[in-house]
Amino acid sequence: MRVLLNKFFLFAGLIFLSSLTACAQKQNKEASTKTSKNMNWNKLTKEEEDVIVRKGTEYPGTGKLLNNKEKGTYTCKRCNAALYRSESKFESECGWPSFDDEIAGAVKRIPDPDGSRTEIECANCGAHLGHVFIGEGFTAKNTRNCVNSISMNFVPDKKD
Repeated sequence: MRVLLNKFFLFAGLIFLSSLTACAQKQNKEASTKTSKNMNWNKLTKEEEDVIVRKGTEYPGTGKLLNNKEKGTYTCKRCNAALYRSESKFESECGWPSFDDEIAGAVKRIPDPDGSRTEIECANCGAHLGHVFIGEGFTAKNTRNCVNSISMNFVPDKKD
C-alpha cells in the first residue's frame, strides 16, 4: 500500500510540474508574440540603445540635431512617430535640443521615482527621449522638453 501511495504522489507531482512548464511555455509564447510585433521598429545602434532603451543620456553639445535650424518634423528614432515640429524648437543652451511643445499625444510624461524630474517617452513605442522641465521661463509656454538628438530623426518639410 505504501509503495502504491508513493507512486501516486510521484505521478501527481510529475503532472503538476508538467502543467507548470506548460504555463511557462504559454507565457514565453505570449512574450515572443509581443516582441515580434515590435519587429517593425527600426534597428538601433548600441549607442542609440543605450539612450532609447536603457534610458541613458548623450554627452551634451554633441547631438547632430542640436543646431538644426531647418523646418520640419522631429520623429522617434525607434518607431518613426512624429514628436515635435521645428516651430517649437528653441535655443536653451543646455546642450540638447529643446522644444516648448510636442505634437498632441506624441509624448508621454513619467515622473522619476525620486520626484526630481519628469521623463519623456515616445507615446507610441516607449522610447526614452529625455526630460521635461516646467517653470524655467525660456519661452512663453514655460516648458522645456530636453531631448537627446540620438532619440530622434529629422524629416525636413518638402520645399515647394
